[in-house]
Amino acid sequence: MLSTTIRRITTTTSTSRLSVLTRQSHSNANGNALSLLQSQLSSLSLSLQSLLGSSHPSLDTIAKYYFTRDSGKHIRPLVVILISQATNGLSPSFSSIKSRESTSQSTNNHSINEPLETRDDVLNDSNPSFPPSSSSSSSSPLLSSPTPLLPTQLRLAEITELIHVASLLHDDVIDHSPLRRGSPSAPARFGNKLSILAGDFLLARASKALSRLGSDEVVELVASVLANLVEGEVMQMKGNFPTSSSSSSSSGKGEEEETSFVGNSNKGPSEEIFNHYMKKTYLKTASLIAKSARAATILGGCGTRQGWVEGERVKDAAYGYGRNLGIAFQLIDDTLDLLPPSSSSSLGKPAQGADLKLGLATAPALYAWEEYPQLGTMIERGFKGEGEAEEARHLILKSSGPARTQELAAKHVDMAISFLLDGGVVPESESREALVKLARDSLGRKK
Repeated sequence: MLSTTIRRITTTTSTSRLSVLTRQSHSNANGNALSLLQSQLSSLSLSLQSLLGSSHPSLDTIAKYYFTRDSGKHIRPLVVILISQATNGLSPSFSSIKSRESTSQSTNNHSINEPLETRDDVLNDSNPSFPPSSSSSSSSPLLSSPTPLLPTQLRLAEITELIHVASLLHDDVIDHSPLRRGSPSAPARFGNKLSILAGDFLLARASKALSRLGSDEVVELVASVLANLVEGEVMQMKGNFPTSSSSSSSSGKGEEEETSFVGNSNKGPSEEIFNHYMKKTYLKTASLIAKSARAATILGGCGTRQGWVEGERVKDAAYGYGRNLGIAFQLIDDTLDLLPPSSSSSLGKPAQGADLKLGLATAPALYAWEEYPQLGTMIERGFKGEGEAEEARHLILKSSGPARTQELAAKHVDMAISFLLDGGVVPESESREALVKLARDSLGRKK
C-alpha cells in the first residue's frame, strides 16, 4: 500500500533532519551566491535566442516565442551553474581543463561556438542570430571569476533550458493548454503543427550545441534525458495505472494490457500505482535536472573517465541532489494545480484542477483516495464522468492529500540537501549554500 512507500522514505530521512540541515546554511552566503548569478541569468534568454536563429521568419519567431516573454524560473540552468561552481576545482585535472577551454575560446580553435564540420554547404544550417565566432568571448570573465564557470558548463546550462522549453511546446500541444506563463501558449498563438515543429527545432539546436561540448559521456547522459521525456509522456498518456506488456495476445502481437487496480482494494492506491506515478514524475521532470547536474561535474573533470576515480562520488552527489529536487518540485507543482482560479494568474497557467480535467491523478489525488474510496473509480476512468473532475477536486481539498504531498516534497528536499552536505563530498561554499536555499525555497513557492 501507499503507506509502505512513505515508510521507506521516512526511514531514509526524517522531517526533523530537514530543519537541522537547513540551519547549516548561511543566509548572507545564499544571497551573495545568487546575486553573483543575476548577470548570467539575465543574459541567459538573449544567449539562448542566439542559438535559435533561423533563416525562416516563421520558425525563427515561434522558436523564440517563450524566450521573448516572461522567461520563467530558470531552475534547470541555475542548478547547472551552481553545481558547477560548487564542484569546480575538486578534480586534479580542473586547472588543465580550465586552461584548455580558455585557449580554445580565445583562439576559436575547437571552441563551443565552432562547428565540427568545416563545410557550411554540408551543414546547410543558417543561423542569422548567432554572432561571428570572433565576437564570442563571453566566457573569459567566467573563467577568471572567484567561482570559475567553464564555457562548456555555461553552454550546458543553456542546453538544459532549450530541452525544457522544447518539452513545454510539445506538452502544450498534448494538453491543449491555452496559457503559458500568463500569455497565450504557442499552440494558441501559432497552432499545433508549428508548435511541434518549433519544439523539434529546439531539440535539434540543443543536440548541435551538445555535440560541441567534447564529452561523449555528457552526450549520452543528455540524450537519455530526451528518451526519458518521451517515455514519461507515454506513461502519462496510457493512464494512471501501470500497464503490463503481453507478448501473447489474440492478434499475436505484443500489446499492453491494463489491469483494474480499483477492485483489489478499497483502501486507496497500491504501492505499485504510487510507484508508477513517482516513476513518471522522475522521467518527465527530475531526469533533466538530475542528469544535467551530473553532466556539469563531468565537464569539470569528475569521474573515472576523466582520470579521477574519487570524482564518481561528486557525480553521484550532483545527481542525487538534482533527482530529489526535481521530484520535490513536481510534487509542489501538483499541489499548486488544485488552487482556485484567483491563483491561476500567479501560476501563469491554468489551475483549479487542470490535471484532473486532463484525466491525471497526481499525489494529492492518490493520497485522498485512501480517505475517499469513491475516488478510485474516478481515477480509473480518468475523471471522464460528467462533473467528476470538479467533484474529485472538492474531495481532494477536503482530504489530507495536499498536506501529505507537501510532506513528501519536504522529505525529498531533505534528501537533496543531504547529498550536498553528507560525507564531505561537496565542500562548503557560497554556491553550495545557494543550492541548499534553492531546495528549501522550492517548498514555499507559489508559482
